[in-house]
Amino acid sequence: MSRICKDGFDKECIKEQREFYGIAYTQNLLSGRWKYVILWFLKSKERRYSEIKAFLGDISQGSLTKQLRELETDGVINRKVYPEVPPRVEYSLTSKGEELIPIIDLMEEFGKKFGEQVD
Repeated sequence: MSRICKDGFDKECIKEQREFYGIAYTQNLLSGRWKYVILWFLKSKERRYSEIKAFLGDISQGSLTKQLRELETDGVINRKVYPEVPPRVEYSLTSKGEELIPIIDLMEEFGKKFGEQVD
């Protein structure tokens, strides 16, 4: 079974269980309550922090900042700071992030098909 520590995956696991590692890596990359939704929201265009916060509504500033930093550290989103007063920050998908969009789209379709239906 996979062994995950604070520094990532055990090298032996990566080598011996390559198929499982792919699933575990992707799940680990997307772990976080809001990451899927943030990626879905960024899929059509770059967005400012305030737009993301307004879209998510009930998320605290600290939680949103943490989720965005993790996505940036993992190479899934770009953070661009414009030298303006006040500073303008925009987030967009990297090529790695764009590769995740088909997964997010499949999740959307699955939820529409099997999720709770409202008449």
